[in-house]
Formats: sequence, structure tokens, C-alpha cells
Amino acid sequence: MQEVLPVATQLAGFPVCMTLSDRVRSDEDIAPLIAAQSYPQQIEKVLHYAGKGRDIHDFNLFLTQAKQHGQQNLLLLTGDKLKQHHDGQGSHARTRYLESVNAVIAAKQQGGFHIGVALNPFKYSQAEKQAQYLKLHKKLQAGADYIITQLGFDLVALKQAHEFLIEENYTQKILACVMPLTLARAKFMLKHNVAGIVITPHMLEVLAQEHDSDQTENTYLRCALQILICQHIGYAGVHLSACHKADEQAILTSYIEQYRHLDLKQCQQLWTQLWQLKTGNELRPAVVEKSKLSNLHQKVKYQFLDTIHSTMFNSSLVKGLGAYIFSAGFWNKALAAKLLLQAEYLSKHFIVGCESCGQCRLAETLYICPETCPKGLANGPCGGTHLDRCEFGDRECIHSVKARLAEEVDQIQVLKKQLIPTVPIEIRGTSSWKNWYVKQ
Repeated sequence: MQEVLPVATQLAGFPVCMTLSDRVRSDEDIAPLIAAQSYPQQIEKVLHYAGKGRDIHDFNLFLTQAKQHGQQNLLLLTGDKLKQHHDGQGSHARTRYLESVNAVIAAKQQGGFHIGVALNPFKYSQAEKQAQYLKLHKKLQAGADYIITQLGFDLVALKQAHEFLIEENYTQKILACVMPLTLARAKFMLKHNVAGIVITPHMLEVLAQEHDSDQTENTYLRCALQILICQHIGYAGVHLSACHKADEQAILTSYIEQYRHLDLKQCQQLWTQLWQLKTGNELRPAVVEKSKLSNLHQKVKYQFLDTIHSTMFNSSLVKGLGAYIFSAGFWNKALAAKLLLQAEYLSKHFIVGCESCGQCRLAETLYICPETCPKGLANGPCGGTHLDRCEFGDRECIHSVKARLAEEVDQIQVLKKQLIPTVPIEIRGTSSWKNWYVKQ
């Protein structure tokens, strides 16, 4: 008989809903759906689902199983880099990621789920910040019911995220991810380059001072203050991370109760004092914005490729002619299909990085191929960038490039509203030219 583990039902008077994360410590972590069965059935649970190394078929199976077990609350994430990620070289097939926008669409179509998505508001270059919010538009348009932020400690960024929803007339609720940040945890996140989390030298210095002077309980006081501040500015709740033990929760509860009477201004003053803030920028990384001239070649390439696309794929005459040509059975023969695919690859790979996905999305991604993103994301970035750098560390995030280009060529609405379907695994390695014309 499976052991049923106890779970708290409230913390400091706030109702508690437990969350079960998906493959955070390792690629082989127990699945949240299986882990949920070890806890009381009546306890509300949120199951995380990360698209790491998964396809839309895997996700649809998960949805079916979740319904069978009565699990309705989901947090749908693209997910950080798999520890065993493969770039497709050697004998390994490329690791692919099901991005959150497509997962939301699929869950909404099935119905019966309360769907959450993530937002990382702790972005400090203009392009990567804009890319995050453009993708949030898509997630909410796709049907997300609530938002949970990435872990972060910048109150200004948290306020901006809440204000964004009000300004854009979104009714979805937002929760903040918070954590009692110890020196050990901060060092661990820096050492392992935990994606999307900002730990500044100033923060490390303060935590080290507290550690040396035996003031480590300030860790829990800061967390309590952040929870109260988020409540004051309108957040619906928090996602409490790394506070699983009963004694840790008791300390946090005592501080929440002790300072619950403070108003927003008083909480912020104490927060500022504890973090030893002078300018307010100590919790933010230094930013050097890119020159617009650095995007000039992208603008020229966009205009060139957009002209070709309009001529070859948007003309009614060419559509009809292409449909007639590619409907011939000749193209179903192995040799003809191979030669066509090779011709398409050669014409596009060295210009945009084509990988023969079979469902070309260049017109929706400003002719910056989503296959050049290590995770293959088409609808926007993951949360793991740092000052426009990809989580993988070897390139600039293509979604930051897109955001800057969209401003230059007046195509922001495309990145904001165009929901790009996932590529069916069965059409990968086929000609997108043929697929395009035949479906017309």
C-alpha cells in the first residue's frame, strides 16, 4: 500500500495548494502525476509539465492521464535546458522542446483544466523584456487562466508585471515565485547557472555578511516581506519555493504574522533596509543596450526575404500553379522527394539556418528560423535568457533579435498575436514547399 504523506492546508492563514515540479533536479525525476498519488487526494495540487524533450503527442497523453486521476490544475512550461540535451550532432537525434504556447492551446482544446503559465519579468535589456511580454500575450490569448512569475527579488519588475495585466485589460490572476534566499542557495544558483534567475554581487555580499554575523533569519524575514508586498500590490498569491520543512515554514509564518500589520510603504522601507539598498538598482544587473546599427543586416535580410515570400507564396497565381505542380504523384517517389528536400535545404540553410522542419514558419518569425533556437521555439523565448544571451550561452537569443527587428520593420503585432502551431513530428524531414502548396 502506498504511503500517503501529510500536507499543510494553510500557511499564516493563507490557503495552500501544493505544487509538484517536473524534472528540476535531474532529467529522470519522478513525474508529477505519479508523485501526486503519494499525497492526500483532497489536497489541491498543481502539476508542472515541462516540454523538455517532449512532443505534442506526449502532452496529449499526459492530459488524458491527468483527467483520469482527477487532476485539473496545470502549470505549463517550456522548461529549462535538459541536462542530457543533444544538439543533433553525432549519433543522437536533436532534443526538441514542446513550447508552452502550444501546450496551452492543446489543454484548452481538451477542456476541463485550470491552466497556468510562467512569466520572467526579471529581464533588463529592452529586447529580452519585450520578448517576454510579447510571448505572454500569446499565452493569454491561447487560453491561460493564471500566471506565475520566475523566482526573483526585484520589486520594481514584480510591480511592472502586475501593472501590465491591468493596462492590457487582462483578467487573469498573477502569482509571484518567492524563496527564502540563503547564501548557500544563492551560490548554488550562480555556480550552476540556474536559468533566468538574477543574483547580483550586492546580494551575495549582503547574504555573506548575514551568514558571518549569524543573522541568517533575515532570510525568512525578507521572504515574509516579499509575500506581504506582493499582496499589497495586487498579486493573487505566491509560489513558495525551497521552504518544504515544517520548521522553515514555522519561521516564515511567524514573520508574516509579526509584520502583517505593516502597510506597503512600511514593508518596502524594511525590505530596502534589509537588502541595504541605496539606489534601488543593486538587485539588477548592469545593462548595455545594443546599437540599432547592429540590427541593420537583419533588417535588410527581412526586406529581401519578405519580398521573395510575397512573390512565391502569397500570390494567388503562384499558389494555384504550385498546388497543380506538387499534386502530381511524381513527388511521392523517394528520389524526387529527396532531391526536392535537398534543393530546399540548400536554398535556405545558409541564409536562415533551415533544418527541414516540413512546416516553414519564417513569415511568422520575421525570417529568423525558429530551428536556430536550441529549443526550437517559434512563439517566443523561454525564461532562461540573461541580457539577451541564450540559456545555452553560445549565442544571442533569437527572440531578442526578433523583438528588435520587429520595432524596426513595424511588425510587433505579428510577434504579439500570431500563434504558431507545433510542427507534427511526422512531417519533419519533408519539403515545406510541397506541404505549403498542396494544402492551399
